[in-house]
Amino acid sequence: MKIDLHCHSKYSYDTYLEPESVIEEAVLKGLDGVCFTEHHSIAESLPVDRIRAPENFYIFRGIEISTSCGHLLIYGLKDDTWNLWSRNHYLEVEPVIRVVHQLGGICVPAHPFRGYDSFGKAVYQLSGLDAIETHNGLNSSCQNSKALEAARSLGLPSIGGSDCHTRDRVGATRNLKTRCAALRSWWKR
Repeated sequence: MKIDLHCHSKYSYDTYLEPESVIEEAVLKGLDGVCFTEHHSIAESLPVDRIRAPENFYIFRGIEISTSCGHLLIYGLKDDTWNLWSRNHYLEVEPVIRVVHQLGGICVPAHPFRGYDSFGKAVYQLSGLDAIETHNGLNSSCQNSKALEAARSLGLPSIGGSDCHTRDRVGATRNLKTRCAALRSWWKR
């Protein structure tokens, strides 16, 4: 399966992209699904639950949050009970990982070597990461190579996502469903 695990829509408040447009473009490009990772809150992507998915197409919801180490993708949660801090930026990453895991979620550093808002070398020092986003559609090949090297070094699965904020970027990087056992269990829910 080909699934873009890092998509944004107007509900991230940094694009005007309609979620229906993301889905339409993904279908045109032959993807099997998308995951809306709106910023800061899973509740932000709640409207996509009302969208009728095309046959054999999957729509998932996740979150992209800002932590003290950089952006973190979270998958597998149903609501915002993870956010014990009642704020959106610069959350301490280790307590966030701990709470997300307690709730059955998965934590993946987003674009970890992009520079600003990136985990960089922190990925080598943190425990509890479930995978690394090694293929980000907005990253340079050098940044993605560093992320892939980190995933291999740490023995972590890799995932990919377009990080799209415009329709033409949907599917710029795809993820194969078989890459990550933790994500496979989430998809079965």
